[in-house]
Amino acid sequence: MHVLQLVPERLPTSRPDISALFGKYLPREGIECDIVVGGWTGSFPDEQHFASVRRSSGAGGRIRREIAYVWLCLRALAGVDRRGGRVIQVRDTVPFGLLALAAARWKRIPFVYWMSFLMSEDRQDRARRDGASRSSVRSAVVSLRGRIEAALLYRLLLPASTHVFVQSAGMRDYLTVKGIDASKITPVPMGVDTERLRRDAVHPRRIEGWEGVPLIVYLGTLDRSRHPEVLIDMLEQVRRRHREARLLLVGSAHDAPSTQWVAARARAMGLREAVHITGWLPTEEAWQLICAADVAVSFIPRSLVFDVSSPTKLVEYLALGVPTIANDNPDQESLLRGSEAGWLTASNPAALAEAACEILGDLEAARRRAARGPAAVESHRSYHRLVPQVAAHYRRLSDRA
Repeated sequence: MHVLQLVPERLPTSRPDISALFGKYLPREGIECDIVVGGWTGSFPDEQHFASVRRSSGAGGRIRREIAYVWLCLRALAGVDRRGGRVIQVRDTVPFGLLALAAARWKRIPFVYWMSFLMSEDRQDRARRDGASRSSVRSAVVSLRGRIEAALLYRLLLPASTHVFVQSAGMRDYLTVKGIDASKITPVPMGVDTERLRRDAVHPRRIEGWEGVPLIVYLGTLDRSRHPEVLIDMLEQVRRRHREARLLLVGSAHDAPSTQWVAARARAMGLREAVHITGWLPTEEAWQLICAADVAVSFIPRSLVFDVSSPTKLVEYLALGVPTIANDNPDQESLLRGSEAGWLTASNPAALAEAACEILGDLEAARRRAARGPAAVESHRSYHRLVPQVAAHYRRLSDRA
């Protein structure tokens, strides 16, 4: 069967629920993916075996690019035939979801919505956060867009969907409170491509000058909504007991001012030489830096938007066998309690720092505990385990159609 999937972002992507799940593992189950994206940068990975990839031109300004993508999606939707084994799927976008839903109804084939994030709620949260520091008009527009999208999503798009895939049981429960039929919602937590991520195949590497010092690493975005200042505050407390400790932030924010704000926070606390921001790196390079660290931290702020998420970084840390700290985000708590491979903490700098100091105080014991991580991930969060269940849902959709 074939899934026509509209994904309004660029490829290749670091998100394994696109690249690994649909580009590598589902095709092995006979589920082919024809993907429509906003373009791609660099070379296309050989291991991503999409049945076809259609991309819009990256030329011109934002409005021109968006119009080009709309036209590309319309052509793709118009070309879907009514033969068996066809599904139309949209990921995290209400406007394109409405277009795809209309096409699916017209052609009488299943429509699936893949929900990896509470986009509408996040827009409204950002508008509230930014209201004091940015134009009130802009914040009002962002908030209005979030409310309109939420109304369309929960009153029209999801109720009319044949099936809905979500990130977690918490997200499923949130949607059922919104009135969506629980029987057509399937949680698919973030997994890891364990064929690609093997500890013995990753060569640990530290940045120059940081050899031999206690090293803490964080992988991911540094957007203000993620509260990266908690990591800086954590380091300051760790250095009271481990004076040479350093913090490596592998990633960046989606806007330059936010990244600069993190660096300024470190300088203001006298930690300029103890904090390094790498910017976005290719996945393999990021894994090399993570493997060389003594401690890996997965801090996810507690809020409605993030409490129903399924963080990828924690799964990667555990699969790499690095001593790992994670705060009490529901998905992280479930994974750590089940694996007993990491350190679960409260969501504050003091608790994170205490766990980091425990690890740094006995690295040999910490690494023995972390050695449980790869097997736990292989058993519960590898795509080898997740894909058969997901494929079965698509086959049922095709059979019903």
